[in-house]
Amino acid sequence: MDFDLSDDQRMIKDSVERLIADRYGFESRRALMRNPEGWSREMWAQMAELGLLGVAFDEAHGGFGGGPVETMLIAEAFGRGLVVEPYFATVVLGAGLIRRAGSADQQAAYLPQVASGELLLAFAHHERHARNDLAHVAATATEQDGVWTITGEKSLVLHGDTADKVIVSARVAGETTDHNGIGLFVVDAVGLNRRGYATQDGQRAAEIAFDATPAEAVLSLDGFPAIAATVDAAIAFVCAEAVGGMAEMHSSTVDYMKTRKQFGRAIGEFQVLQHRAVDMFVNLEQSRSMALYATMMAEEPDAAERARAISSAKVAIGRNGRAVGQEAIQLHGGIAMTMEYKVGHYFKRMTMIEKLFGDTEHHLAKVAQAGGAL
Repeated sequence: MDFDLSDDQRMIKDSVERLIADRYGFESRRALMRNPEGWSREMWAQMAELGLLGVAFDEAHGGFGGGPVETMLIAEAFGRGLVVEPYFATVVLGAGLIRRAGSADQQAAYLPQVASGELLLAFAHHERHARNDLAHVAATATEQDGVWTITGEKSLVLHGDTADKVIVSARVAGETTDHNGIGLFVVDAVGLNRRGYATQDGQRAAEIAFDATPAEAVLSLDGFPAIAATVDAAIAFVCAEAVGGMAEMHSSTVDYMKTRKQFGRAIGEFQVLQHRAVDMFVNLEQSRSMALYATMMAEEPDAAERARAISSAKVAIGRNGRAVGQEAIQLHGGIAMTMEYKVGHYFKRMTMIEKLFGDTEHHLAKVAQAGGAL
């Protein structure tokens, strides 16, 4: 199998890496986190100008016609820079649902606005009692005179506090945990009852309450397949992001070991610490392989095979990310425990990624139920 990048893919990789290197230093990120919105609209406009927001869209929708590989390249670069802009919420989740569940007219209406940076999206799906059950939807949608209204509460809506429109899952039929009967609706965020807050990793989220809120559009009245496919693609994205974060933690640790002196010698000269740095590198490369595997399977039409591959990658990267983060913290010593140093911030993001859309134990159980990883 050929793993070499095409010229277009290499151009995307170089562009996003250069943007992050030039404009996204650690101190710049800390300053962004202190903004009321928690991110930079100027950076968002630059991402749109470079075509990063529409890289996976068809050319008719203002995109480049790319796919999972192009998205993976962006994710890894974002992981290195600890990017806080709402790319994941808007492009991967929100636009991903529109691409999979929306009609041709709906795609033509929304996707070009996302690609140009004009439209911010959020996916309101998780509920407080759902834990890791993707089909747990207690919010309801009812239709009267052709208008659908939504009632219920959604929790941990990523970047839901600044979204222009929110895509909401709500039950139109069946019991709370049934896979069937879950609708997907587009709701205008103006006037929504939402409470925004910062998450532990420097991102943003919101609690949103819907009280007979009218829907602007209906994407699907049987939306679970689109939700499952979008979440699988989202997990593949954060797996690649985790690889970028692990790579930065490893390189920062090795650099620190070359300069930090103890007993008159650089600590990197001690063999036992060299072995621990090598273990970090092995964890990183294993994770890179699994992220590639997740990327290749992200658009697999067989839902069962896709879910098995994605869960396998989530397990491997969850375990390796924790190991790399713990070693980075310990090898840096006390400085890594301060908010003024970047390694702790990477470890926080790794921890949040491990919990996102099901933790390691949840996905390990899914792999076991499917009969193994292969």
